[in-house]
Amino acid sequence: MKRKKVKIGDISKDTEKLAELNPAEYIKLPPPFDNPEPAPVPELTEEQKKKFDASLDGYLALGLTRPQSKEEEEEMVKKFISGLKKLMSEDDNWTFLQPLMLSIEYCARCQTCSEACPVFTASGREEIYRPTYRAEVLRRLYHQYIKPGGKLLGKLKGGIELNWTTISRLAELAYRCTLCRRCASVCPIGVDNGLIAHEIRKLFSQELGIAPKDLHEQGTVQHLRIGSSTGMTPVALKDNIEFMEEEVEERTGMKFNWPVDKEGADILLIHNAGEFLAWPENPEAFAIILEAAGISYTLSSDLLGYDAVNYGLWYDDIQLARVAHKHVEAAKKLKVNKIVLGECGHSHKALAVVADRVFSGGDLVPRESCLTLLEDIVKNGKLKLDPQRNDFPVTLHDPCNIVRSMGIVKPQREILRIIAPKFREMEPHGVDNYCCGGGSGFAIMQSMNFPDWRSSIAGRMKLKQILDAFEDELDPSIHKYLCAPCSNCKGQIRDLFNYYNVWEKAGILYGGLVELIVNAMTDIEEPFIKWEWM
Repeated sequence: MKRKKVKIGDISKDTEKLAELNPAEYIKLPPPFDNPEPAPVPELTEEQKKKFDASLDGYLALGLTRPQSKEEEEEMVKKFISGLKKLMSEDDNWTFLQPLMLSIEYCARCQTCSEACPVFTASGREEIYRPTYRAEVLRRLYHQYIKPGGKLLGKLKGGIELNWTTISRLAELAYRCTLCRRCASVCPIGVDNGLIAHEIRKLFSQELGIAPKDLHEQGTVQHLRIGSSTGMTPVALKDNIEFMEEEVEERTGMKFNWPVDKEGADILLIHNAGEFLAWPENPEAFAIILEAAGISYTLSSDLLGYDAVNYGLWYDDIQLARVAHKHVEAAKKLKVNKIVLGECGHSHKALAVVADRVFSGGDLVPRESCLTLLEDIVKNGKLKLDPQRNDFPVTLHDPCNIVRSMGIVKPQREILRIIAPKFREMEPHGVDNYCCGGGSGFAIMQSMNFPDWRSSIAGRMKLKQILDAFEDELDPSIHKYLCAPCSNCKGQIRDLFNYYNVWEKAGILYGGLVELIVNAMTDIEEPFIKWEWM
């Protein structure tokens, strides 16, 4: 099937689909993952096709319903224009207006960013996934509907009719980008098309009330209401900790009580609450390491004080600020010296990077990545370690929000070179890494057929990287470890591995960094890592 050429103005044309995806053109995976492929596009039901607008590419991240009348469509257009004005206003968007405007006005359309985008390249270079495509749509709408004399100028530059089809497709298109910002890192002049995708999401959330339910209603709203996006309440947290204390003693012989709500500790450690429920071995490993190293720390049972999640990072600055304030309040209440963020990439960016834009300087407390703390513990001999206990192939996935947003590249590698004798890099790696495919909230978005797009396209380049790193040892009888120090990435990798049957076909286990550290500790007799699928 020959792919049709999609132009910028086509986004407003009422056709069945703007893009026809062809799985035969997706980037190839190595054997034994080249054939057969999983079914790429589960068909939507007839009822879903009638109810929801899937005219972008056949997938649904938002599941928008068509307006019931011409008046309703006109009202949505008015709201979109109002939101676009606010997006370009210093009073309404002072947090990101400057980099947004620079990116809107100075892109040279050289397409360097396109070849760097894992979604564009993995899809077989589908035009609508090109980073400049959605950016050019927004740019033309801004010139046409906001700038003085824009209607005439807009037509000269290739105007776009602003109608329901345009609005629906642009909203969906904002959720075909993982916000990994690999595009920005390779741009010769620093244009950030990832930021543009984020700002489009923000416009829809703040002005039209449109955001994925998984991120807003089941994420931010639930987080602020009960304390965690996972549904784990402060009472449930304490029950989980008691259970894990018993489990640690049973597995390692170490008996101690986790410090909770301890005032005056040096560190407030905040985990992604999903770790307690899906991967309890991760917070258990943190507790073992900090106890053995004699670090003064505490957890918080205060509302939001125990869950580092901040889904507002992905779609709405106001929601981000609400959650970040709660995190800082919990730290101040316990009078700690600093916050240390556990293995959660998006919480690193939300609280250690973006929060600086929404707080005044005196409102914040110092924040540190767990990776730099762990590097200090390992390199300064605070633990007794035997690297031969990790005598199996290991590779490292770099979470985008840690390496590209914060520049933390060396600490995790320094640790792995000490504790994992068979460590090898993926290519490319560090700030050039590829996103797991679950970034920007995708890992928790389960609506309709979107998980299939996430696994078949968004995560495809990362899977290829992982398989290539172990290319000579893909025999499933050889146990291999993918170190992924990020909860969100692990959620995506779990789904990706299930989709492609990676454990059975290649024997690759995934997990965090702290589990590898504990596995190397000589004070613990039994191996901490269990070679079984999770």
